[in-house]
Amino acid sequence: MKLLGKMITAAGMAAAMVSCADNAGKEGGFRYLVDEFADLKIMRYQVPGWDALTLQQKEYVYHLAEAAKYGRDIIWMQNCRYNLEIRKVLENILENYEGDRKTEDWTKFETYAKRVFFSNGIHHHYAEDKFFPECPVEYFRGLMAAVGVENPGLLDIIYDPAVLPARKDMHAEDIVAASAVNFYENVTREEVEALYASMADPNDKTPVSYGLNSRVVKGEDGVVREEVYKVGGLYGAALEKICAELEKAAAVAENQTQKDYIADLVSYYRTGDLVLWDKYNIQWVNDTLGTVDFVNGFVEDYNDPLGRKATWEGLVNFKDAEASRRAELISDNAQWFEDNSPVDPRFKKDEVKGVTAKVINVAVLAGDCYPAAPIGINLPNADWIRREHGSKSVTIANLTSAYNMAAQESPKGMLTEFAWSEDEIALEKKYGALTNDLHTDLHECLGHGSGRLLPQTSPNALGEFSSTLEETRADLFGLYYLADPKLVELGILPDMEAYKAQYSSYIRNGIFTQFTRVALGKKNMEAHMQNRKLIADWCYEKGLSDNVIEKKVRDGKTYFIVNDYEALRGLFGELLAEVQRIKSEGDYEAGKALVQKYAVDIDQELHKEVLERYAALGLKPYGGFLNPDIVPVVKGDEVVDYEIVYNDSYIDQMLEYGKKYSTL
Repeated sequence: MKLLGKMITAAGMAAAMVSCADNAGKEGGFRYLVDEFADLKIMRYQVPGWDALTLQQKEYVYHLAEAAKYGRDIIWMQNCRYNLEIRKVLENILENYEGDRKTEDWTKFETYAKRVFFSNGIHHHYAEDKFFPECPVEYFRGLMAAVGVENPGLLDIIYDPAVLPARKDMHAEDIVAASAVNFYENVTREEVEALYASMADPNDKTPVSYGLNSRVVKGEDGVVREEVYKVGGLYGAALEKICAELEKAAAVAENQTQKDYIADLVSYYRTGDLVLWDKYNIQWVNDTLGTVDFVNGFVEDYNDPLGRKATWEGLVNFKDAEASRRAELISDNAQWFEDNSPVDPRFKKDEVKGVTAKVINVAVLAGDCYPAAPIGINLPNADWIRREHGSKSVTIANLTSAYNMAAQESPKGMLTEFAWSEDEIALEKKYGALTNDLHTDLHECLGHGSGRLLPQTSPNALGEFSSTLEETRADLFGLYYLADPKLVELGILPDMEAYKAQYSSYIRNGIFTQFTRVALGKKNMEAHMQNRKLIADWCYEKGLSDNVIEKKVRDGKTYFIVNDYEALRGLFGELLAEVQRIKSEGDYEAGKALVQKYAVDIDQELHKEVLERYAALGLKPYGGFLNPDIVPVVKGDEVVDYEIVYNDSYIDQMLEYGKKYSTL
């Protein structure tokens, strides 16, 4: 599907594609939901405001988008060393198999292929356990033979449940050795931690994020060493392509600051020097004047069992000026929120620096942001940069809108099934969309940017529990302030009833409904889901004596109801204070205890019930997106415009990306 680099006019696009102009002005003319399979749904998102960009800005977005997509193979390789080889076999079969494609086994194979594409590998993108084809292994073997592939060892990797069972295994005796992620080879957790302990300087006020862009291996000589991601090193071919497109983007950037930090990013990719990565992030976070922005790099460490190594991701966006007013109002008052936080004054920032917030529309998703994507982002991640230079927070408006519109295309919904009363449903319908967006704003803009580490605390002190606890901290910050009269005073909330919609839905989801995303009998493993369970279960337990949250059963169905919203806010504040203390002091044991007690184990009776009730609704718990194409419009030898073009074929986009952007 991807046609970004082809110099063709809109008239030359395939009939299956629909342009922005085709959809503009047509009531209900844009279909958001395009495919459903397994536990997944695929949606399209629109790119409002594109026509208001200048030709230079569109060209800037175009090359940034190309740079983002050239990193696709990297995330596949990072997730598991066999992923790319398996993907290429799947692509080969989908493109070249000439047998019967109408059989039940073919449908099962195709579903497996789509699941692998969605997860950027053979492990579930959220639950992190390996999933399997439902077609027989002999059928799969026959498909491979039909297209000229003989690789029985690959079938063992695909079908054997004992081989690489979990992308990240947090319950193993050695979580490094047991995890399928391709960050480590032939090393133990003890060896990895010893390597980085030898590099770290606890007295450095600007610590380098050692290990962020590398793989740790032990060779035949017994020496533990890093393989660094860089041009001429690991993933060098992909990074060379990324650098070439970034340099083209820099030539048409909006301002000199953008040109400068793109140059630093390119230098970082060419050398692997993490000091340059920090330099790039400092300049990037201080660029608040441009309309177009992007994320491109090894950023988030959620997939690493040790919480140190980052997966590759890319995202290109531009500002929605009208929608950004709410986020900017929040960021303008960041110091007030910090000063009035319920945490110990020792852990508060004396001066909140450089907190900026905006609402954006994305033009492309890539790497670990594709197809499954975040709806909010707060970067950079380095605590010392956030402390000294601030952070950027964004809420992604067009993805949130796509989720909402796709939900309206479904005949049944979660709210009527799992809310206790008509009053609760009415409250959610009246305020739910607003408070969801506002909680995201508070989480990203203020939550992640709040608080500070004590001088002696290492940024890596919480180890494998750091991601869950950081998401817990940011969510609690947002929940606590959703009920603050300050938001009504600022005109962000209409009244002091609105926040109750978010409190009810958050508790209902955290304790109960989110586990529609987890197979029966499995543990709760993803950091964001762990965070929500930790908060909801902790508050339920602590509020039992006062009946703050009540479990009710009606007609054999379980419900969770908030009885005392003010008391619940107090519990959110109490837990926020403790989680901030844990982070600020680097209290590993206390953090571990919280996560292990409240975040991991799921009540099996409740789990069975929620899965049965959810199955009756015919919904899919996970969603991801097709990217639109950005197509150069050519007259003569000149590009006169760039047009947004939509496509409704998920497999076509995956196959096109495999042809155009595969470099490894």
